[in-house]
Amino acid sequence: MERTIVHLDLDSFFVSCERLREPKLVGRPVLIGADSDRGVVASCSYEARAFGVRSAMPMRTARQLCPDAIILRGDSGLYMRKSDEVTELIREQVPLFEKSSVDEFYVDLSGTEKFFGAWKLATELRQRITKTTGLPNSFGLSINKTVSKVATNDAKPNNCRQVERGTEKPYLAPKPIEAIPGVGEKTAHLLRSMGVARVQTMQELPIELMQRLLGEHGPVLWRKANGIDDSPVVSWHERKSISTERTFERDTIDVVKLKGMLTAMAESLAFQLRKGAKLTSCVAVKIRYADFNTHLKQQRIGYTACDHLILPVVHELFRTLYDRRQRIRLIGVRFSHLVGGGHQMDAFTDTAEAMALYQAMDRIRKRFGDRTVMRAAGMDAKSIGRMDNPFDGQAPVLLANRRT
Repeated sequence: MERTIVHLDLDSFFVSCERLREPKLVGRPVLIGADSDRGVVASCSYEARAFGVRSAMPMRTARQLCPDAIILRGDSGLYMRKSDEVTELIREQVPLFEKSSVDEFYVDLSGTEKFFGAWKLATELRQRITKTTGLPNSFGLSINKTVSKVATNDAKPNNCRQVERGTEKPYLAPKPIEAIPGVGEKTAHLLRSMGVARVQTMQELPIELMQRLLGEHGPVLWRKANGIDDSPVVSWHERKSISTERTFERDTIDVVKLKGMLTAMAESLAFQLRKGAKLTSCVAVKIRYADFNTHLKQQRIGYTACDHLILPVVHELFRTLYDRRQRIRLIGVRFSHLVGGGHQMDAFTDTAEAMALYQAMDRIRKRFGDRTVMRAAGMDAKSIGRMDNPFDGQAPVLLANRRT
């Protein structure tokens, strides 16, 4: 069956949410993020982008580029509710969709052309989202996820674009290499230093050369540049959570030991979120007493993958759960309501220093093991289980019920 994939993006999502609450912001340059010299821009309006402002830019630089910008700290609760609202609308309308981030979706409309028309269905979905939620959105339609995402970026803001079947390669050819999803700053710098500035030049490179230059990532980018992407739309339901549990060899009442284990668990899961470019918005703690009575408590939070934001929630949940002063047989931590996050580990409290610190620690963990950098509180915990790819379409339980 020939594939028909839609990529739908909520335009400057955080800003659009704020404008629903305060219409006076419409048409004004708006920045979302921590309002300090050390903060970073989580999102910005198209009016601000006209001055050169971009997401993940230091707030100090953004203010210099756009002195008249209105800076808002942001409301993660509002954004989470609006994202869930859009998700439910899409769920009602289509049989298969993937929520790739808080404001991005892929929809598989393969097979609908014969009966309804994929363009008509996608247009109706876009219009319904706008009418019901008030959020502007754009979409791209093509035979795969890569080309559809590029088409969406061309269509923005508040518009749509279709790339006709068979025209993917010439459509991509004149674009800058940065237009290809997966070409980051370092990759672009390397390619441009070799004279590769346009996608067409990348298309003409031997795939073997791309592999020598970029390792296993090279052939993937070469195929994307040539309009080839067989990656499926993975149902959002299939990867809702990651978790880890630990059953103790001997039931314990040692609170220091229990808190240390929870710290190690939360750190390990948060690292896996960042490694998979995911964010969580729901944290849960589970305890099982010696008499096998099991209790679980969870709390919704703003989308994040930051240890320093998740750990206080984990410890507070444990404090409210552990009220029987009985020996504990098992403890566990679960992160759920996962979405893709990219650089936005926490949109409103991140600083450039914090982001750089997490990136440096994660590079060390990836190279030498995820227990090489950790908080002292979790050092006594034995190795916490992990998977190479916890986001492969399943909802993994990380070596549950290991004994210690």
